[in-house]
Amino acid sequence: MKTEITMPVLSDTMQTGRLTRWNKSVGDAVKKGEAVAEVETDKAILDVEAFSDGYLTGPLAAVDTDIPVRQVIGYIADAPEAAQPDTGGATKTPTPSTPPAPPSVTPVAEKKTAPPDKLPPATSTTAATQADSGSLKKPAPLPQPHAVAPQPPHADGLLASPYARALARDLELDILQVKAGPDGTIHAAQVLAAALAPQDADLRMGPLYTIERPNILRAAVARNMSATLNTPSFLISSRFAVAPLHAAAKASGLSLTLALSRACALTVAEDPWFNHAWTREGLAKRSRVDMGIAVDTGNGLITPVLRDAAKRPLKELAEDWRILLGKVKKGRIYPEDYQGASFYLSNLGVFSQIERFNAIVPVGASAILAVAAAGSDGLTDFTLSCDHRVIFGADAARFLQRLGKRLEDLSWLSGGGGQP
Repeated sequence: MKTEITMPVLSDTMQTGRLTRWNKSVGDAVKKGEAVAEVETDKAILDVEAFSDGYLTGPLAAVDTDIPVRQVIGYIADAPEAAQPDTGGATKTPTPSTPPAPPSVTPVAEKKTAPPDKLPPATSTTAATQADSGSLKKPAPLPQPHAVAPQPPHADGLLASPYARALARDLELDILQVKAGPDGTIHAAQVLAAALAPQDADLRMGPLYTIERPNILRAAVARNMSATLNTPSFLISSRFAVAPLHAAAKASGLSLTLALSRACALTVAEDPWFNHAWTREGLAKRSRVDMGIAVDTGNGLITPVLRDAAKRPLKELAEDWRILLGKVKKGRIYPEDYQGASFYLSNLGVFSQIERFNAIVPVGASAILAVAAAGSDGLTDFTLSCDHRVIFGADAARFLQRLGKRLEDLSWLSGGGGQP
């Protein structure tokens, strides 16, 4: 008996995972809960654990391939003799450049049967088979796959149906930019998909280039940013002195980013509109302030979340932040560590050349605050990006006004409790 090992679903937005390595070989014994493989998600590299004791067996999915969630990547056999490489029926993960081969059909020898008019059409084949084999029954032959007539050669060398070419002309779409279907031919479905998708840049007239597959984190950031295009947002900014906060935070053993996060969380708690999110069903009103803080991993952007950042003691938040940063550094951060923030902070103050920048409101939040570096006058630019479906201009102005006062009166920083 074999138990399937599948690509795990680690977040609501995860569609594929990249198998980076197998920790075991075919035939090796595995224990329940043991990590048998490693998978790269859109944020980290995580372990795939065995759900039962047994022996690893194939077919195993190939390393360094993107595999859809819930798809089988390997098996665990309950006996060592069953844990043998399975080459005959191995299921290979298709890649974009190699379409899956059509199923093979074993030819069936032609048999003499009664004239067609003597047998019912639906049972002719079965009856003939039984007549030839006596008491031994054989299954009816599989139907032959429908053969698609090959398209005649074209001057551009592409295999495309005439309707697909006509549709591309009607849509004013360059058919050379359309990817072929699984059978290697461009059909109407591929033309429509290309017409509805964002158009790639035409690089043919520029220098020579090669295509490099982005790492899974960078690809996820691109998808998330594209999802924000439907958010009607506006920007509003103010300038505040941050040096007093920085000095007070350092004296308390806290980082400036953590102190800014606390100040934002307290300010959000005073105006719950900034803790709402727009949904198709209505406004989602959050019961607490969860702060998402942008962190640069070197390969992409990730936003670890400090839960209940307005009410929990600063010492607890500082310890949580230390643990989260450690997970980011090791690449072992989980979806519950970086998803579900209700307000976001992006601090680029460590780059002295950055005088001002704008941040994009993430899906699931109504605002994000971008903090730049201090200028020669000692003031720092704070730019608030807001979802205009939830936040109005006067709301944003009052938010920055309250935040500015909080950066002047730092009694909240030493209080430790955190109630606004």
